[in-house]
Amino acid sequence: MFNFHHLRYFWAVAHEENLTRAAARLRVSQSAVSMQLRKLEDELGHPLFERRGKQLVLTEAGRVALDHADAIFARGDELERALQQREEQRQVLRVGSLATLSRNFQLAFLGPLFGRDDVELVIRSGSFPEMLRRLEAHSIDVLLANSAPPRDAATPWVAHAIAEQPVSLVGLPSKTRTRRSLKELLGAERLILPTVESSIRAGFDALVERLGVRPRIAAEVDDMAMLRLLAREGMGLAVVPTIVVRDELQARLLRKIAPLPGLEETFFAITLARRFANPLLKVLIPSGDRDKPTARGR
Repeated sequence: MFNFHHLRYFWAVAHEENLTRAAARLRVSQSAVSMQLRKLEDELGHPLFERRGKQLVLTEAGRVALDHADAIFARGDELERALQQREEQRQVLRVGSLATLSRNFQLAFLGPLFGRDDVELVIRSGSFPEMLRRLEAHSIDVLLANSAPPRDAATPWVAHAIAEQPVSLVGLPSKTRTRRSLKELLGAERLILPTVESSIRAGFDALVERLGVRPRIAAEVDDMAMLRLLAREGMGLAVVPTIVVRDELQARLLRKIAPLPGLEETFFAITLARRFANPLLKVLIPSGDRDKPTARGR
């Protein structure tokens, strides 16, 4: 296989026309340069220099080799400049998210990068297994999810807990006209619940068990956007993290009827354990927050 290390030594000698100056330029000994030149000549099967006094003069084969070496190293310098310029001028962050994840949470997480001319965001959504495969294949830099994937010594990902959101009963403003206890609300009102796969649902089921309530389930939904819309349509009271309905609460289209004690949803930014991580992740996941939950997005 052709050795470009040998070619670099030849290229330096050809331009310096002197072994001593070339060795100083390369910061190696003169004997090392001579040895590399001999190896290159052996590889090519032609002498590349002839000595005229203290000066080295290119042979015909040497001139051909120099033309190619100039082109090769010029392209290498061009590539290095292009990559440096791209790194300095524009960075790309590829984000994956679960298709059912709160859009408000995603916006809150990515907010520090909005408005930056040097940043391009590529956002994809899909199922948990699909997004984990993309993460492991390096086609996304981070995966946003509301649960952490199973992990053992063989798994390459790290789940950073970046936000904890309180879960409440949320519904139309008319539902707040009569003051009722949480037990009365859960027993009397039709409820819109996350599906049984959700961590919120597990906590909710435990809560109604403790209260001795048999809930009236109007709908079970795995999509937070659909859950929010059903609450706006008055189908029932939604069991939902408040960030999901933040805009409706601010516009007074919905109201927080009652908090659900002990129920929280944890949001995760899942990354690969990589030596050279995307530097934009340091903006979104500060090093001090990587080992503990934060209140970002509340």
